[in-house]
Amino acid sequence: MAMKSLGGFFFAFLLLASPLLQVARCQAEAEADVGEAVEGGDLGIVAEDVQDFGDSSFGPAPGVETVCVFPKNSAKLVLAGEETELLVGMENVGESTVNVIAIRASVHFSFDHRMLVQNLTVQAFNNATVPPSVQASFPYIFAVSKYLQPGTFDLVGTIIYEIDQQPFQSTFFNGTIEVAETGGFLSVESVFLVTLGIALLVLLGLWLHGQFQRITKKTKRAPKVEVGTRTADASMEEWLQGTAFTQSTSKSKK
Repeated sequence: MAMKSLGGFFFAFLLLASPLLQVARCQAEAEADVGEAVEGGDLGIVAEDVQDFGDSSFGPAPGVETVCVFPKNSAKLVLAGEETELLVGMENVGESTVNVIAIRASVHFSFDHRMLVQNLTVQAFNNATVPPSVQASFPYIFAVSKYLQPGTFDLVGTIIYEIDQQPFQSTFFNGTIEVAETGGFLSVESVFLVTLGIALLVLLGLWLHGQFQRITKKTKRAPKVEVGTRTADASMEEWLQGTAFTQSTSKSKK
């Protein structure tokens, strides 16, 4: 019983600890991705030096409207470890030119938006401006961690810009995305669940086999009841007392 209790506690610990380990691995990989993006990537529209905005939060500017579109991906399906592209549309209905600086995004848990899962790549732009009464679109390519467990998450995307050297930011997307596995039919989680199911079936089979063996042993040990013939012979003699059968037997004895 102690071994079974210890085994059950171990399995429960693994199930509870696996999501936390995945989140920690995702955050570590996200920090590495942001570091690589800050060092620079030759994408043409991306600047070589990216300003560190930290955790500063700016408000949206009046007269600037944003919209987000997932090209050919209306279901907002994101494959873990693979790049996903979206387009950020901006319309400047103000009187001053908008200088677009960067786009950034982050992934959060759907059940608790305060819990951060992963910071995505910061994509900076060089000399990207939107004059008054003009609409423009900006691509943003991101990739969630390949270790992220498939499921539903919240994606928050913001675009950072300046107007008359004053920083602003607008949230262009704050909604749900569906993260799915890439390629392979089996994943670490599915292999673990299949192995756990097989182990439970084996334990159930062993328990049933033990119960069957115990029942068969009890039936084999059951005492046999032997019916004697002496009582039957005595009752038979009493029943035949005084009949022709007893008289013939007495004559034969004489």
